[in-house]
Amino acid sequence: MKKALICGVSGQDGAYLAQWLLERGYEVYGTSRDAEARGFANLARLGINEKVTKISMAINDFRSVLQVISKVIPGEIYSLAGQSSVGLSFEQPVETLESISMGTLNLLEAMRFLGRPIRLYSAGSSECYGDTGGARAVEGTAFRPRSPYAVAKATAHWLVANYRDAYGLHASTGILFNHESPLRSRRFVTRKIVAAACAIARGSRERLTLGNLQIHRDWGWAPEYVEAMWLMLQQERADDYVIATGAAHSLAQFAAAAFEHFGLDWQQHTDSSAALFRPADIDYSCGDAAKAARILNWRARFAMPEVVSAMVEAEMAEATSS
Repeated sequence: MKKALICGVSGQDGAYLAQWLLERGYEVYGTSRDAEARGFANLARLGINEKVTKISMAINDFRSVLQVISKVIPGEIYSLAGQSSVGLSFEQPVETLESISMGTLNLLEAMRFLGRPIRLYSAGSSECYGDTGGARAVEGTAFRPRSPYAVAKATAHWLVANYRDAYGLHASTGILFNHESPLRSRRFVTRKIVAAACAIARGSRERLTLGNLQIHRDWGWAPEYVEAMWLMLQQERADDYVIATGAAHSLAQFAAAAFEHFGLDWQQHTDSSAALFRPADIDYSCGDAAKAARILNWRARFAMPEVVSAMVEAEMAEATSS
């Protein structure tokens, strides 16, 4: 039986990845800073909480990382842990850099130290590219990070590339563009929009307040993106891949799609506030996943409208059952 260790199993991607691996017969271990105290709502929502072995691990503590990997001896490690909010990274830059950059370095060092045939997937980010200026970014597009989160992800990306080249580790980075699902935390703007649209459709008089409505993002479906993570580690040669839909939409278009689901005009229920603008933001972000299509045979099937519809339907179903 194959064994996989998911660092950051409690998040959106970690939960969907755990589900994907369990369906393929893996023995799945998942880490959290305090596995005994933390709730694993996403795993429970997918009905797999009892099927994942949880272990406490501090990703920015090398001794903790080495102990866990030495105990589990996984064939595959998925590095998804760390502070995951771009906006929050401006308020918590040290935590963001330590959890992402140092966390990645600790995993790589542990793999090098143990010398076992372990394969690593590292969660990269489209934020590293900064503004793509209306073009679709590919693996060789220059990085121009515009947030502490993006700087941390760029550092992790180059650490993975360095250890792969210098020590021959099977370590790959997935440069994932935005990907959403019903498991998104409500602090993320996409879930905030969907939750507000559903509440207003049910009769709430609340108003939705957003920041910059003209930012464009390449939004995909998270369950599809974890498939790409797994596919990277099934390749004989480790490499880096852009994972994206290839189409960008504005935040206004995302909001419109959510409200249109109920026949509502989003502009009648939405305000824009400069207080929600980030200190530095990206106007346009879009990716080209041609390499993933060619080598991994991976292509996004859900476009932004399908992503929104799936999130709205799940939100309404949850509200009805509660």
